Amino acid sequence: MAVTMASADQILKIVYRELLANQLNIETDPLYNAIESSTEGVTGKEVRVAAPFGVNGGIGAGAEVGPLPKSNGNQYQQFVSTLKNLYGTLSISDKSIKATSNNEGAFITLLESEIEGLKKTAKFNLSRMLYGDGVGIIATAKGAVTSQLTIPIDGYKYLIEGLTIDILSASTHAPVTNGAGRRILNVNRGATPSITLDTDGGNVTLEGTEIITVQQSYNMEIIGLKEIFKNTGALYGVDRSANYWMVPYMQSSIGAISDVKIQAAIDYLDEVAGSKVNFLLCSSGVKRAYQAYMESTKRNVNTLNLSGGFTALSYNNQPLVSSKFAPTGTLKLLDTTKFTQYNMGDWDWLQGTMGAILTQVAGTPLWGATLVKYCELICKHPGGQAELSGVTES
Repeated sequence: MAVTMASADQILKIVYRELLANQLNIETDPLYNAIESSTEGVTGKEVRVAAPFGVNGGIGAGAEVGPLPKSNGNQYQQFVSTLKNLYGTLSISDKSIKATSNNEGAFITLLESEIEGLKKTAKFNLSRMLYGDGVGIIATAKGAVTSQLTIPIDGYKYLIEGLTIDILSASTHAPVTNGAGRRILNVNRGATPSITLDTDGGNVTLEGTEIITVQQSYNMEIIGLKEIFKNTGALYGVDRSANYWMVPYMQSSIGAISDVKIQAAIDYLDEVAGSKVNFLLCSSGVKRAYQAYMESTKRNVNTLNLSGGFTALSYNNQPLVSSKFAPTGTLKLLDTTKFTQYNMGDWDWLQGTMGAILTQVAGTPLWGATLVKYCELICKHPGGQAELSGVTES
């Protein structure tokens, strides 16, 4: 069967749209899987959520024939945030399409390869955003360079070969000369990490203070855990300093991990914040430290199988999960029932004229398709979450 642009669109729409959406929703990250998804509260380009706090005030004891307690309803604070625009693009050369136009199987193989690459990139970045602050800084230049392609950086946790990045001035947040839309060719993960850029775009000269983001993403990402676990500034348009109930329980300099230290945080959330911890999240070094602690106390290390093919340690039958994007030396204790990913709908293809999915990339012999989702992460009870930091890793 001959392949046409119309039939290619149908393959993307009918075969891959739902498949990609399901895989991104299930296989991205165990935390992502644990968070409810909803379209309620989405108004226009924003999400508006009434977050309850405190208790109903209409309770009291009184005399047998005295006045009844004054009626005071529940208290709410409105959280407001703009839905973020998450995009994933793929492109296929016109020559490749024509070369496979008489062989549908060959075309599907070509398409599958591109989609697999898109899925891998989308999962990496969506998972990373869950742990970020919405600003999107993934590294900082560390040391001045003059007309070079290799840039020393402060860390590589959020970087991967092939990622397209912007190198921005730390003061103006504008791209430096030759700094916009650069592709990472190599990541040096040694003691002095660095990245090497593709030659397309030319060499860069840096002062050594520049910030690095995913292309066009500065201050455009979803609000993740790093922003939620702060005790100052505004969150969802609400000043935390005037709403202490929004500040998570945070303890530093934990040192050696133990059940007693974990339980102290769980008890606080239960007794003070009214939250029930159902998800523990940490760096891989903290997970290993907890495994070593369990072994030192002669106890079995039990595991749990989670959706999406993920595996977790069991802490009182609740999952203890590690992530490569979790900050070093941290353990977060979450009540995931207080988190919701609000969206306009699931992942879908951006459609152009007459509903076309594959459209020509202007000025090039390429045909491109764009996967899109409009969403935001909201935690309705930030003060009902906990973080232990300064944990000694193994």
